[in-house]
Amino acid sequence: MCRLLKICFLLMSVNHAEIIHSRNSEDLPPLLHKAVEEVITGKYLNALLDILHFQSSNAWTADMLAKVMAYFHAQEVMFTFSSLQMSIESYLKNLLYQPRQLLSELQQLDQQQFQTAMKYLFNSRKDHLEMGNIFLDWDKTRERIFQSPGVNRTLFLITLDKCFLALSALDCVDILSQVLRVSAVNYLQPDVTESLPNILLEDAFRNLSAVFKDLYDKTSANTQRALYGWMKQILQKSYNISEFNESTSWVSAESLWILGRYMVHLPLEEILKIGLNEIRLFISYDNATKQLDTVYDITPELAQGFLERINSSGFDMRNTSTIYRLGLLVCFYDDMEQMDAAVARTLLHQMIKCNQLRGFQAEVRKLKSQLLDIAMQNQTLNDILGSLSDAVVGLTSSQLESLSPEAVHDAVATLNQVSGWTKSQVMVLSSKYLSCEKVLSFYNVSQMGALVTGISTQSFYSMNPKELSHIIRGTTSQYLPDLSPAQQQGILRKIAASGDFSSSVKDIPGAFFKEISLPGLWKQTGYNSSMVKEKELRRSQALYLYELLSKKNYPVDLLSTGQLVKGVTCQHIESMGADIFLNTFKLFEMNLHLLSPYQISCLAWKFWKVSNVSIPPFLLLVLPIEYLEYVSGPLCVPFVASLGKTEMNLLNPSLHKKNAVLQKVQECLNGSIADEYDVDLLGNLICHLPPAFLHGRMSLKAMAAALHPFKLCQQLSHEQKTEIKYRLLELYGFPNNWTAETTLDIGPFIALLSKGELKILAEKFPDIILQIAKTSGPISSAEELLSTVFESVSSGTANIKSSVTGPDCLGTRAPSSEEIIKLAEANAFWSVHELKCMDAGTFDKNVELLGTVSGFNSSQLIALKEKAKQVWGSLPDWKSYHIVSLGRIALALTEHEIEELDLYSIDTISVLSQQTGWTLTQARSILQGFLEDSGHTINTLKSFDLVGLGAILCALNSTEIMSIRTAEFSAAIARIGLLFCSTPVLRQFKKMTESVFGTATSWNGSVLQEIGTIAGGLNEDELKAFNKNLMPYFQPVAIRLIPPEIFQALSPEQIANLGPENAAMVTRSQREHLNTSQLQSLQLALDGARTSTPETQNTASTTQEVQTAAPSDAPCLSGFSVWLYAVIILHLPF
Repeated sequence: MCRLLKICFLLMSVNHAEIIHSRNSEDLPPLLHKAVEEVITGKYLNALLDILHFQSSNAWTADMLAKVMAYFHAQEVMFTFSSLQMSIESYLKNLLYQPRQLLSELQQLDQQQFQTAMKYLFNSRKDHLEMGNIFLDWDKTRERIFQSPGVNRTLFLITLDKCFLALSALDCVDILSQVLRVSAVNYLQPDVTESLPNILLEDAFRNLSAVFKDLYDKTSANTQRALYGWMKQILQKSYNISEFNESTSWVSAESLWILGRYMVHLPLEEILKIGLNEIRLFISYDNATKQLDTVYDITPELAQGFLERINSSGFDMRNTSTIYRLGLLVCFYDDMEQMDAAVARTLLHQMIKCNQLRGFQAEVRKLKSQLLDIAMQNQTLNDILGSLSDAVVGLTSSQLESLSPEAVHDAVATLNQVSGWTKSQVMVLSSKYLSCEKVLSFYNVSQMGALVTGISTQSFYSMNPKELSHIIRGTTSQYLPDLSPAQQQGILRKIAASGDFSSSVKDIPGAFFKEISLPGLWKQTGYNSSMVKEKELRRSQALYLYELLSKKNYPVDLLSTGQLVKGVTCQHIESMGADIFLNTFKLFEMNLHLLSPYQISCLAWKFWKVSNVSIPPFLLLVLPIEYLEYVSGPLCVPFVASLGKTEMNLLNPSLHKKNAVLQKVQECLNGSIADEYDVDLLGNLICHLPPAFLHGRMSLKAMAAALHPFKLCQQLSHEQKTEIKYRLLELYGFPNNWTAETTLDIGPFIALLSKGELKILAEKFPDIILQIAKTSGPISSAEELLSTVFESVSSGTANIKSSVTGPDCLGTRAPSSEEIIKLAEANAFWSVHELKCMDAGTFDKNVELLGTVSGFNSSQLIALKEKAKQVWGSLPDWKSYHIVSLGRIALALTEHEIEELDLYSIDTISVLSQQTGWTLTQARSILQGFLEDSGHTINTLKSFDLVGLGAILCALNSTEIMSIRTAEFSAAIARIGLLFCSTPVLRQFKKMTESVFGTATSWNGSVLQEIGTIAGGLNEDELKAFNKNLMPYFQPVAIRLIPPEIFQALSPEQIANLGPENAAMVTRSQREHLNTSQLQSLQLALDGARTSTPETQNTASTTQEVQTAAPSDAPCLSGFSVWLYAVIILHLPF
């Protein structure tokens, strides 16, 4: 906008020599005269809009410009062009950084000016504005305006305030929809309905209602309720209320169509009064099904109210056509009496959509089970398997095991489309299906859909490599990311063993590509930048490929692939010419999430060197703290805005630096968060504000706007959450006064309430509390909430009789399937005795869910293990799918019990290895069981066996490790490098690694990235011998695993070059072994200090002075603030 005014007044001044000294204002057209007066009084925004309106119907002439300047002189307004330009620029920049003031300025516009502003912002089709011989890229300018949350909020508020009075209602609705696309959840607060017009023409009302329906999921529950109230108010006005009495409803078929998803806010008593003709008309409408398919948050009570009215209106509720029209109402169908099997199957077919409901899945599963029983009347499961839709997911693995292979084969077209299968179910069904196939081929695998994940690793490895190549390129490729690492490795190993690998490597899709080992990549040729696009790379792969491809490709071609940015080293960045670097920086910025903190630090220093006047503000965060000292005054708001758009965790600042940044942010906010505009400005920074700042420095208005951003924060500390809780109590009052909508909006933060407060909410809104608890995380972070949920569910089913499983269980209320599904993580509160009394059928149906509960203690796990033995028989009789379904329950198996299991399948071992908490003796038993049952010895293990064994490999002894075949170890080395084994085991893995990559002293950065934690097995001499420039390429997890007595062997120069991420991983024990010089170097690494210069970066023998202060080419202190202001202005989106 400031550029536009600059252009205007440039045009006014270019013909200064031709000025005609006339003092008569009548020489100027009235609108232009008004604009000139506004310039004189400093109303530059008004002047801009008047000029734009003037030129829409008038052409600029040299004579007219001369008259403008003559008028200025006539009014004795003496200024130089530069001073006027500076005033205008300063004014408009401040306006865009102060959206509250912008709102005030827009509110003072007259109607014509407002119409002009709206026209050019929202309705102009021009991609540029032409003023004389000057062109302005208006599309880009407008885009930058809309990228500012604060300016967008102002546009939203001014549209509500003035638009419906100045423009047509339809135009205003269109403008609102454009603004709300940016951030509906932040702008649409409950009080917004007070600013909405309460009288609208029908078309405008329908359009605005449609906008709100589209934004339903992006608004809070309180806002949804408020918008429903606004829609209801207008809908009621369209009827003559006097015609209605208490027994009739204002709700018509048309009202229901307009309400759309907001129909779930109708009270039950209102639903039961809807006229039968209206409900009949509504259901008859073709789009009714589509509308009812989206009422995800409907409750059972409301759904049954609608079903009752539909039934009363004359529809046959068992007619197939009617059932198809019910949408999600079918999930609450309750007329089961004398239902025939065909109707049950129709209902089951429609209920496949019920997993979209917000909650009530236990009730849905119970209904499906009842319908399944009806559907199977006088028929076997084999007969009707293909007509049961996703109800088959409710069958136990034992029931699926009883199916005939032929039945599964015939029903595969249905089974392959079902979602929600457990691992054990997929294993059973895949085995059944494949037993009908003589040879595993691309064709029969492609028929399996989601069931492909149940194919054993060995079966994949036994396939023809060409068939496998077709599989990973065909339609089945969408399921490849769901395969286990062992399965993926089995496929790749077989393809690699064939002579066709080099031609097929380019066809290996997406995430599957990252499983190729570094030595595997080395063996291939013919790489190019286009081949790497759409592939996910490990950092080790990216380092190798970038180095290889950079010899024949321009940086822009490599960086535009996305994933290859992971492979850019500091040397690559330093070697770029200034122009190339500046022109390609946008590609780095777009892929910031793929860069390591060390790479970002290198980018910051490079930017500083080549163009310190245009360095992006967020890069100041990775430079030493000294660079923050000059951010103050007019620099503050743009600085905070820039950081707010960047995820701080990606930059990984040290705690010391992070605290300094947050202190600066607080200073920039004048010590408080006043309102929603400050919340907009903070952006992602709101997740990092210290508890003390939240305590008394955030207004309640700001807290209301911040609730949603707070819910998106991934790592709030307990102290932050506690302060947020107190602010929420200030905002909404005590929980006994909360509404259902408020409880939903507060969401996960209810876990911070006291047990008494939670009980109040659980009594008022049991279903909502249950819904919130399912997404609250592990028990350690929400114990009181989960305990309350357990008590609430238990009390709700206390009178339901459970089958008695033995004399010891008489009078004990055992867990039911419905309770287990509802409780999820809260199942951890069952007593050991209650778990022992669980019915066998209930256990068999729910074992997989119980196996996911993280809060079970060892006694509970033992009780569940014993229940498994009781249900499934003796351990030697257990199938692979039984073992897989146990989840965490398997941790209760003793070494002797593990020995009894049949552990021949690497897929079974792969699932067991994913559990954390195995003791060394248990892991040893699993390893021995696999070797004995599969007939393998250590030296016959394939790479996919090693990958499948996972953490179990940590139980190998040194002799066993050294007997692994080098080729197999090489293919699996990246996966082995993810394991957290003991130091002696890591040292043996390190020796094996040397057989693949040569002696440790010859390793480069890509090798260090490939081997991961194995680098924790390096000895003192090997560690000291590493070039300091390789230190950033140790994986962070490897740094933690280096024993303190070995870590202390690093030189100060090596430690200073660790990079910020690796430096942050140094443990307290490692620190305690460092001397003063080493600790100083560690602090430099944490601060992101520049530790080498491009001229000497590759010289390992040269000692570099570590740079901590501003570099010699930095602007002097007196000019620094001016410089930084220019920097930030250039990089902000306005």
